[in-house]
Amino acid sequence: MFGVDSSEFLLIAVVALVVIGPKDLPKAMRVVGYWVGKARGVSRSFRQGFDNMVREAELEEMEKRWAAENARIMAEHPASSDAEAVAAAEPVADQPQPDAPVMVEKPVVVAAPEHKPAPQPDSTPS
Repeated sequence: MFGVDSSEFLLIAVVALVVIGPKDLPKAMRVVGYWVGKARGVSRSFRQGFDNMVREAELEEMEKRWAAENARIMAEHPASSDAEAVAAAEPVADQPQPDAPVMVEKPVVVAAPEHKPAPQPDSTPS
């Protein structure tokens, strides 16, 4: 991320050891780690908020496209007249009537052959 090479990191570690001292170095590293974690959390929260805003904008754009497409389709296919609507509502001869009994074939069940257990050898002690 920052392009810190291993030699640069070693130089930073030696300077920190000399400036802070070996006694207080672990405590200083904990404090630095704490603040780095806080910064990462803030950055993650910001990124999630930004991603949510982008998703909402894309959703709004998709809704606008859908509304435009829906309007185009409705303009191409205007509402039918009452006679066409009644004809479309009549049942078709190929389809079964809702109150007519429906014939359903029963599935054929084939019984599996019986499995006979293998004979057990006589296990009586001699």
